[in-house]
Amino acid sequence: MSEPYSVRVTVRGYETDVQGHLNQAVYINYAEHARWSLLRAAGITQAGLIGRGVGPVALETTIRYKRELLAGDEVDVTCVFEWSEGKTFRVIQSITKTDGTLAAEVDAVGGLLDLKARRLIDRPSDVFKELVSDPDLFGF
Repeated sequence: MSEPYSVRVTVRGYETDVQGHLNQAVYINYAEHARWSLLRAAGITQAGLIGRGVGPVALETTIRYKRELLAGDEVDVTCVFEWSEGKTFRVIQSITKTDGTLAAEVDAVGGLLDLKARRLIDRPSDVFKELVSDPDLFGF
């Protein structure tokens, strides 16, 4: 496993619910933002994936809420990919306030979809290895 990649996000007022908490669906947006930021930092683009004939898919996402987030809070969203020998990979993420308070943990299972066959490809890490310009970000 590589060191966690991290992006900072500020909770915006329009992302909160009636209690003033960050809306539960926005946690997924933050996690997705961190994943795509990691891909871009490693040299992988959406165009590159499509050119290779694949697209990332989310198969399962679990969020464990630990502490509330309010408008104006700054958080660091981490992202680490864990590879397997099969058709899927895990993405382990945390959302932590800048004071160190863990606000949420996100654990996702993903894969790469063959855009023509509409099936998951074997060993998605192989495709990422082909496209990546900074393999250290993925722990390769």
